[in-house]
Amino acid sequence: MAKLASGRVTEKSSELLDRFNASLLFDKKLYAEDIEGSMAHATMLAKQGILTQEELSQIQEGLQKVKEEIETDRFTFEIADEDIHMAIEKRLTEIIGDTGKKLHTARSRNDQVALDFRLYVQKNTLKIKHELLKLESVLLRIAEEHTETMLPGMTHLQHAQPINFAYHMLAYMSMFKRDIERLQSAYERNNFSPIGCAALAGTPYGIDREATASALGFDAPTVNCLDTVSDRDFALDILYNIATILTHISRLSEELILWSSSEFGFIALSDSYSTSSSIMPQKKNPDVPELLRGKTGRVYGNLIALLTVLKGLPLAYNKDMQEDKEGVFDSVETALLSVEILTAALDTMTVNKEAMEKACRVGHLSATDLADYLVQKCGMPFRDAYKITGAIVVEAQKIGVDLSEMPYEILKAMAPCIGEDVKGYLDLRHSMNARTSQGGTATEATLKQISYFREWLAEAIR
Repeated sequence: MAKLASGRVTEKSSELLDRFNASLLFDKKLYAEDIEGSMAHATMLAKQGILTQEELSQIQEGLQKVKEEIETDRFTFEIADEDIHMAIEKRLTEIIGDTGKKLHTARSRNDQVALDFRLYVQKNTLKIKHELLKLESVLLRIAEEHTETMLPGMTHLQHAQPINFAYHMLAYMSMFKRDIERLQSAYERNNFSPIGCAALAGTPYGIDREATASALGFDAPTVNCLDTVSDRDFALDILYNIATILTHISRLSEELILWSSSEFGFIALSDSYSTSSSIMPQKKNPDVPELLRGKTGRVYGNLIALLTVLKGLPLAYNKDMQEDKEGVFDSVETALLSVEILTAALDTMTVNKEAMEKACRVGHLSATDLADYLVQKCGMPFRDAYKITGAIVVEAQKIGVDLSEMPYEILKAMAPCIGEDVKGYLDLRHSMNARTSQGGTATEATLKQISYFREWLAEAIR
């Protein structure tokens, strides 16, 4: 069969052009969305009297057969068909005859691909959101188990103040919550139907865009057809959202890598999610978080690539936009697998409470508490208290003890206003639990955050 879309071009295209021009090798992923859109379009055409009911039945049966052939690997994809739209329409026409040629009435490949691609993005936006909610459930479970487990909170990767492990996990819950909210916002912002816009200017046929929008699960049709066929903001949205998700995953992965090292020993990843060295039999490598960290650069590249493709395009559709899909497909698949395996790795990891708490006794984590004590008990200006505390820390380092274990006699000698109650302030657990302000690390404050996330998660899953 000759190409369905030959038109003005009368000479047979070269094989080289067919290979260069075709998107079929990758856009065949959109077969289900293409058939779903065609079903809705044909139903609307029949409702409007543009197709007969008999023609509609033929088209529906033919499309269903095409779908079955694709899903059972009996469909022959030919590069000369250019894209999935032409491949399906050609096969439909082979099956049901000339009636198949009527399916393209009142639409163009421009609004057809915009529809298929948007449906794919919308579906996968919700899939990624669903996977993130499962990740949040695991993080919440870990947090609930570790509200009393201390570890050193860090700034500049240096020991700073004692926090609890639940508090640290809730920080990541906060990040992924924002990711979930961004996904939901993007879904709502982009849930409008492109079909019926045709090439760029609409169609003279008496179509019902509201009907096709409703049938396909959209809130309404898009408003301006010129914008619609050239709009790929929805693709940029999912690429940006995935890039941000992987940024958060990469930050957590970096900490998992550090924490699982011999130097930290805070956690142990399950053997099921670790690998061995090919030459060093003693090695247990954190390949999962390392790969997650690496895949972040990959999804960044996909975002930048599409931004670059779109930046200079005039209205409306241009063939450059054929480059819009592969990066999205890759990022979506990367995101779904990354979130799933991170969830599994976290769910099976072991937390070493003793190592975490031992690390809290390195780095003088209660120094801020001593400064606060001097302000509150001695009436010192904070900057004076800060300076005296620094001197006491230097002395603690000289004699080889942590500030929390500093002999009272030395403290008293360096700051005569200090009383014996200072030891309570320097206690690491007291230091952690003193931070009761909203959003703080005290167990009391952490439990309130857990309650908040538990309620939010229950509502989000519902």
